[in-house]
Amino acid sequence: MLKTFVRRKISCFRMADMRVLMIYRAARFSPNCVEKDRNILEAVGKVLAENGVAVNYVEEENIPADTEADVVFSMGRLPSTLEWIEQKEREGRKVVNGSRGMKNSGRSTIERLVRENDIPVAPLEGNHGYWLKRGDASAQQMGDVVFAEDATKRNLVLANFRKRGIVDVVITAHVVGDLVKFYGVSGTGFFRTFYPTDYGDTKFGCELLNGASSHHYFNLCSLKESAEKLADIVGLQVYGGDCIVRSDGTFAIIDFNDWPSFSRCREEAAVAIASLYNTADAAIREHR
Repeated sequence: MLKTFVRRKISCFRMADMRVLMIYRAARFSPNCVEKDRNILEAVGKVLAENGVAVNYVEEENIPADTEADVVFSMGRLPSTLEWIEQKEREGRKVVNGSRGMKNSGRSTIERLVRENDIPVAPLEGNHGYWLKRGDASAQQMGDVVFAEDATKRNLVLANFRKRGIVDVVITAHVVGDLVKFYGVSGTGFFRTFYPTDYGDTKFGCELLNGASSHHYFNLCSLKESAEKLADIVGLQVYGGDCIVRSDGTFAIIDFNDWPSFSRCREEAAVAIASLYNTADAAIREHR
């Protein structure tokens, strides 16, 4: 139903001269997920191309100074990509995700925004260990996300971060419960959740610390509301994250990021993301 609805909607707004540029994410920002990240971008491009939209792809390291594209779908994270996107937005181009979301997607910034806006989040102190994560950017290697069993080991891990030249580190207490991944596309109604340990999905092995999922009951609508609220605050249309669901049904968002791979729901997600072309189309026509 979603695919049929969105495909019809895209066709209704189609313009023969509208062009789309798809920007791949640099491999260093996709640890153990390079192919998955490329696959979701290409799936979105396929939906658009099937609806008559001219689609081109480019690596973010090789973005041309200028482009004929009216709409840009970007998974990029390089500073040079942000500068390029800001320039294109000033020229009236529509970009998903845009520059505001890119600027706010650093882990420390998201951590601050979550706490300032009363969104459920992991506590700073607890009795079950700590997580230390580089705060200036998303994780690029295993050592960027580290679990420490107690305060003494927490301090040692923090010292190791500083030896690597990473002084911006987010520290939160470990939350016991089910690890749940969520994926969303703002403004489309698309929101999906999965239990990664049910499928053996892991990036650095960190997911295994919470053990097998007990599938505690939780309010899905409440999680969606919190995620959508955070996406709006950060400025992301395409987003994903992790949360922990405690045995009492409460949850804490422990990670939030721009444009995940949607690997467990790629086809559905691609249609929802592609539908963002509709609003871009209307905005471009108005700008012209």
